[in-house]
Amino acid sequence: MTTEPTQTSSPKTVFTASLIALGVALVILFVVILPAELDYDPFGIGQLLGISGLSSGEAPPLEGQEAVHSTDYVEFYLEPFQSVEYKYSMDIDAPMIFSWVAEAELYYDMHAEPAGLGEEYAESFEQGTGAQKMGSYHAPFTGIHGWFWENRGNTDVTVKLYSSGFYHSSKVFSANDQYDRDISPVTQ
Repeated sequence: MTTEPTQTSSPKTVFTASLIALGVALVILFVVILPAELDYDPFGIGQLLGISGLSSGEAPPLEGQEAVHSTDYVEFYLEPFQSVEYKYSMDIDAPMIFSWVAEAELYYDMHAEPAGLGEEYAESFEQGTGAQKMGSYHAPFTGIHGWFWENRGNTDVTVKLYSSGFYHSSKVFSANDQYDRDISPVTQ
């Protein structure tokens, strides 16, 4: 059996390889890591590559839309153990601000159904009991988005909903009826 002679690297080869590795690491640091992670771009290469400030995770404060927004007001009168569901037709990532106020505590469920998939694919975002809720919402998918309210008390309750956003129409679902509501965009 013959063995091949083992070749060892000379100190000069190791030193040269280390210098090359250090140079590559510095290039990666200044071209990729600093612009993307710290938004520090001394050579402007991060901006050319489109990676400057990539990790900031902050959404821009202004978000443009292609359509005029709509404003809606609706109220529902709920007798004891009566419920109603009210949903807006919204495109993906469409924003809406809302406030709903009831005269007494109601059970509520804010949820949405993806377009064309049916209620078995509904996704609930918040459930609970309360007499009011205010906030903003961005549609995670195209479909119908809104609330289910149920009066679980012994007195009649009126719930009022105020909203503005980029929705097309709305739909009311109750125990004995279902109908569409047209919502007009704010006039220009």
